[in-house]
Amino acid sequence: MIRAVVTLLMVVAGLAVVAAYAGYRYVEDHFAAPGPLTEPVTVVVPQGAGLADIAARLADAGVVRDPLVFEAGARLAQRARDLKAGEYRFDVAVTPRGALDILTRGDVVARRVTVAEGLTTPRVLEIVREAEGLVGEITLSPDEGTLLPETYHFTLGDTRDDILRRMMAAMDATLAELWPTRAEGLPLETPEEAVILASIVEKETGLPEERAHVAGVFINRLNRGMRLQSDPTVIYGIEPTGALGRPLRRSDLDRATAYNTYVIDGLPPGPICNPGRDAIAAVLNPKETEDLFFVADGSGGHAFARTLQEHNRNVAKWRRFLREQRQQQE
Repeated sequence: MIRAVVTLLMVVAGLAVVAAYAGYRYVEDHFAAPGPLTEPVTVVVPQGAGLADIAARLADAGVVRDPLVFEAGARLAQRARDLKAGEYRFDVAVTPRGALDILTRGDVVARRVTVAEGLTTPRVLEIVREAEGLVGEITLSPDEGTLLPETYHFTLGDTRDDILRRMMAAMDATLAELWPTRAEGLPLETPEEAVILASIVEKETGLPEERAHVAGVFINRLNRGMRLQSDPTVIYGIEPTGALGRPLRRSDLDRATAYNTYVIDGLPPGPICNPGRDAIAAVLNPKETEDLFFVADGSGGHAFARTLQEHNRNVAKWRRFLREQRQQQE
């Protein structure tokens, strides 16, 4: 009788081992098999979500076929407690093991917001306000010229104020790096004055290769006590968003504002936009030139001149170009 019981127990134990091994093999095989996804999908794992909840979310999104297999695989791998919250992107036919790797590494979706050089602060705030994935209202009021144009990456749930703080910190870091490398003899007493002039350079030319040349012209004019006579400063003095919506008139150039560099001497009281790193670098190390003037040349760039006589010839060419353009359009 005892022998029969022992034999039965051994059989039962053997069957349990076989069943456990079969279950293990089933999980292993299915854990490594491609999932059912036919197109990429994004899944958000909230803070505090447990393994069962995450497995259910993956199954609902079509990332895995069987949530129990995912749970079992995570436990067998001893990574059940390592899954991180966030927004995740899963590609076509990702395996449950691959999904587990993504979740345990915390490979969250990297969203981004891009701020182009030369935008005014109100426009930057609009971009941040409209960026999908950021949360919270904007409570900060950054001054003009304090936000560094760049592409900023963020994750779902980051706040809009956080992004703005990063932009301000990036501008501070850029100035701290570039200011000590400035050329000697510049008529700029502070990093803030460098930002003011860089903002004007940024609005005057869209060609990277011209920035240092334009900066050199403005440095020459400041050193000689000449007014900068920059059209973008006139526009900003009339409309601080930088979007005047019409061509400048002669009367605008005579209009007295704090920013009209046809009327005031030296630099305006503040930046007229948020300049990029390259514009700041150009102002701090401008091209060595004798030029004092420049005007658009019709190619997207500018014609530079040392004398007023030469400049007037360039202006005449520019006006002739504009007339020809209008005639072709009629």
